[in-house]
Amino acid sequence: MTSRENYLSIARRTGYSYMPAEFNMCPSLREKYLAYTAEHDIRVPEGAGYISDLPAKCASYDEFLKYYPGKTFKPGTHINGWGVANEPGSAAAFHMTYMHHPMEHFDSVEQILAYPFPQFDPDGNGLAAQTAAAKQLHDAGRAVIGGMQCTIWETAWYMRGMENLMCDMMSEDPIAEVLLDRVTDIAVQRAVSYTKAGADVLFLGDDVGMQFTIMMSEGLYGEWLKPRLKRVIDAARAVNPDVIIFYHSCGHVTELIPQLIEAGVDVLDPVQPECMDFKKIHDTFGDRLSFHGTIGTQSVMPFGTPEDVRRTVFENLGIAGRQGGLYVCPTHLLEPEVPVENVIAYIQACIDYCEK
Repeated sequence: MTSRENYLSIARRTGYSYMPAEFNMCPSLREKYLAYTAEHDIRVPEGAGYISDLPAKCASYDEFLKYYPGKTFKPGTHINGWGVANEPGSAAAFHMTYMHHPMEHFDSVEQILAYPFPQFDPDGNGLAAQTAAAKQLHDAGRAVIGGMQCTIWETAWYMRGMENLMCDMMSEDPIAEVLLDRVTDIAVQRAVSYTKAGADVLFLGDDVGMQFTIMMSEGLYGEWLKPRLKRVIDAARAVNPDVIIFYHSCGHVTELIPQLIEAGVDVLDPVQPECMDFKKIHDTFGDRLSFHGTIGTQSVMPFGTPEDVRRTVFENLGIAGRQGGLYVCPTHLLEPEVPVENVIAYIQACIDYCEK
């Protein structure tokens, strides 16, 4: 198998020849990891490659400031293309920031309609660049991913504020419909472009789980978010029926899995072991759904030994079986407290499981 064939076969549960090692690290851990790998020969099994999103024309920092009347931000505050401000915390917060919501005090649909949403691909040249990037990865034998996490719900509540948007939805305020539709329209545009460019995988997602329960009722999710997620997936599949859909949500999402499958999701990420039992989830849904994650970043990665990490990788791959259905990897960003030795143990376990 080529790297691309191997990667896609895992999702389709048709076997695999090796397990890619996939992980992301915070800046301070990355420094330690790079120092370690400079002194040791570390082979990382190759996974898929990402191509860039469409270029976007966004309002300026100063233009967005008018949506924060009376607020003074600390130096280093970043306002992204959606107008969401991320303000740095103390030194103890490391890379974590405090989020501010530009639509927090909106009280009319007209304010939503007048808001300067980012304009993706304003010059109409973005698809060509994406296609060239996808071809380069395909020519190297690698699968291509289009990254679109924070697809609908998170993008919308980042702008509106979670409590406000929850109340809008539960009270059926038109603000919720207009905001979610606008975000969905943009997501459809991006998904279609990625798929036209040749992406094998779309990585969608919105956090809809908490540590021990879902963030909203099944009914609220089914009314407001599932149809919009399905519209994004259907638009991509109208271009390529075989595109594989990953969906990310941290936390406990067990009750929402049937709706995710109905919307067209192929792979669920990250299946946090602190929140859900992977074996139970696999036993229930493994014939219809594949998985990405399962190695806890609240548990074994920061607080286990290298042998604990290795054993967990082997156990979870054993649950999935040699037909695939699991990209075993840490469930989220690896934070400063994770020992470098545990990262190395994870990588080596991915190699050794397939070579045993």
